[in-house]
Amino acid sequence: MRFITAGESHGKALTVILEGFPKGVKIVDSAINSELEKRMSGPGRGKRMQIEKDRVEILSGLRNKVTLGSPIAMLIRNNDAKIDPQAKDSLAEKNVARPAHADLAGALKYGEKDINNILERASARETAARVCAGAVCKQFLGLFQTKVASYIRQIGDYQSNKVVKNISSIIAKTKNSQMKALDKKDEREMIQRINQAKQDKDSLGGVIEVWVETVPPGLGSFMHFDRKLDAKIAGYLMSIPAIKGVEIGAGFNYAKNKGSESHDAIYYAKDKGYYHKTNNSGGIEAGVSNGEPIVARIAMKPIATLEKPLDSVNLRTKKKQKASVIRSDTSAVVACSLVAESMCAIAITESYLDKFGSDSLGQIRSNYKNYLKTLK
Repeated sequence: MRFITAGESHGKALTVILEGFPKGVKIVDSAINSELEKRMSGPGRGKRMQIEKDRVEILSGLRNKVTLGSPIAMLIRNNDAKIDPQAKDSLAEKNVARPAHADLAGALKYGEKDINNILERASARETAARVCAGAVCKQFLGLFQTKVASYIRQIGDYQSNKVVKNISSIIAKTKNSQMKALDKKDEREMIQRINQAKQDKDSLGGVIEVWVETVPPGLGSFMHFDRKLDAKIAGYLMSIPAIKGVEIGAGFNYAKNKGSESHDAIYYAKDKGYYHKTNNSGGIEAGVSNGEPIVARIAMKPIATLEKPLDSVNLRTKKKQKASVIRSDTSAVVACSLVAESMCAIAITESYLDKFGSDSLGQIRSNYKNYLKTLK
């Protein structure tokens, strides 16, 4: 399975094509729209989200809500459309790059002076299309009781000290939290820091933890470096705009602890097979899922656009100038958590199809059921 997105931030629409998705899976657009709505939410979001009303249009690949095995094409129209592929627009040329954005690197790569031609595609607006693909994959995974959820572990200098035991607790505790926090205290502290950053004309990043539960052992491979499940997940998560760090399981804490304190001892019980009492490996060992929940954390840097801009250089005059001020968010960590869930769902779905076949749901279910029998 593979997917590709297209579209610019202020173009007519965003599109995504999901190819290689199996036949026979019921997909409802309301579940996709629910994910899109969540992506638009969260404290710190800018005025763009007040303009857009993201809704998916499924253009192909389904009949009567059931996948055909052909490419699935989906579209999200932009209300704030300002550019057209065939018509001249009135956007003023932007020549001053924003530090930490794609502006300068993109301009140098493509020999560009007008950073509009860089930022339109580099914008995180593109991730709305990824959420559509992820929402389709979540519906597939749900057929195997595989769930994906996330919570906000840190905003700025405030870090939650809550311990998560399972994905059900994440879903229950974050259900009514606009901050996707695990309790009211965390939510208040996080919102307070976002509000202060907005008042200071600054921005804030944070840390997101994603869980994938009820994953069978054996997804991924240690035979080839590019088929390792943790490598795939890490790469997909790092591809999200503004992500600068990825951890699986204990992550960097492994570096400071002894092996005897770190590694997950193995046990066996007739009713559930092999299992571990700890999960420092984050559900993946040697690039292969081991049956425990997959746990990944990502660090999102603060939004690059600042209302109190940093020093920069005009790409035409080469003279010092303050960076461009473009409408943006103060914090988009909550929105990013939905994108992170989507990228994990896509990665896990790809691994399911690699392991159990990809032509039809019936074939996959049969192979999956037979494989589980062999594990005990």
